[in-house]
Amino acid sequence: MKPSDTPNLQTQLVLDERALDAAKQHTEDGAVTPSYGPWRDDIVKLLNDALATELVCVLRYKRHYFTAHGIASPQIAAEFAEHAEAEAGHADKLARRIVQLGGEPDFAPQRLAERSHADYDEALDLKAMLRADLVAERVAVEAYRQMVALIGDKDPTTRRLLEDVLRDEEEHADELADLLDE
Repeated sequence: MKPSDTPNLQTQLVLDERALDAAKQHTEDGAVTPSYGPWRDDIVKLLNDALATELVCVLRYKRHYFTAHGIASPQIAAEFAEHAEAEAGHADKLARRIVQLGGEPDFAPQRLAERSHADYDEALDLKAMLRADLVAERVAVEAYRQMVALIGDKDPTTRRLLEDVLRDEEEHADELADLLDE
């Protein structure tokens, strides 16, 4: 079959000159060009919900770090501290991307728990802490996988950021599952 026989099949890779011309306008929008289309606000909302999740996870891990006790607690508490630091790093990346997209990161404490995909936990038993953290990581994995699929090629930069965070969350879940098996 010849390329001319296939409808809507582009025979060469060329840039959209109209989109390039449109990118020259509204420079106050920074990196956000018109090709972001109608998705920017939805992406900012998804990122703000992910930001809330990361911040709730930081708080949960910090509580678990400071309240862990028992014979295995030093090793597990160190893991909680490491995860809290990683989640804080994720929150920073998400907030930075929200701003880059022209949005405002929502750090309002009164809205964090209602927007978070993961729950806060006040367990005092080490195994219960590990289970709560594992559940939260599994929820984060699922949420990030869904966000990556939803965003697809609408915003490759955000998708890559979410894929990086997803990889970390999967690693956290594996580490917590291993600790629960010990």
